[in-house]
Order: sequence, then C-alpha cells, then structure tokens
Amino acid sequence: MKAVIQVVNGATLKVDGEIISQIDKGLVVYFCVEKDDKEELLDYFAKKISNMRIFVDSNDKMNLSVKDIGGEILLVSQFTLAGDCEHGNRPSFIGAELPERANMLYEKLGEKIEKEYNIKVKFGRFGADMKIAQENSGPVTIILNNK
Repeated sequence: MKAVIQVVNGATLKVDGEIISQIDKGLVVYFCVEKDDKEELLDYFAKKISNMRIFVDSNDKMNLSVKDIGGEILLVSQFTLAGDCEHGNRPSFIGAELPERANMLYEKLGEKIEKEYNIKVKFGRFGADMKIAQENSGPVTIILNNK
C-alpha cells in the first residue's frame, strides 16, 4: 500500500463535470493497493493518516493532526502510485492490485478512519476519470508506504 498525503485548504473532486466530493481544510489522500498487500495494513494506514501531526499550531509548529483541527479527508483511489518506472519511459502498473479487491480495501480504509478516528471522509469514484482541484497548504506532502 502507498499513500500520498497532502495538506489542503480545500479540494473539489468532479466526475463528468459534476461535483462528487468537496472538503474544506484537511487532507487529500491518494491511496494505492498493491498486489499481495495484507488487509491488516489498513489499521496502520488509518492510524497514521488520522494521527499524523502535519498541521501547524499557534506557534507555527507542525504539531496538530487532521482530527485536532476538525478537518476532513478526501480519499482518492490512485492505482498509478503502483507505477514501476525502472525500465523504459512508460510506467508498468502490473504491481497494482486487481480492481475489485483494491476498491474493497479503499472503501474499508475510509470506513475505518471514520469509525475508529471520527474523521469525516469523502470519497472519489473508483475507476472514474476524476478532475481534482485543490489548494495545497505549505505545501506539505507526505509519502506513506508499507515497504
């Protein structure tokens, strides 16, 4: 599993010109499931994403989590994070999990964050051509993986 986590002041996700999800201050999380990833890894990812102290406090120090600031998460399935660029100029995506299982784990991650950490999660649309507009803050971008 991999996640690219970005602090945002707001984000909007559209499919076919229609707004599907929208958040104010919080995190945009691009999430990828790779072949052979164990479902138990969702616990690690949910805990890390929910508790990562990457928002600034009143002393301008990164000391607050998305929950601490009352933020939301826009969770976006992103199989291209599994891209292997070792050979040639076109990435290979053979390391990405099959769509049915990837979607199931993607949805479970969002549900786990909501239920266990009480953070509102908005979703993209799995497999769709999504257009995402976001205003990054910082910018702060963190890469989280299980390798």
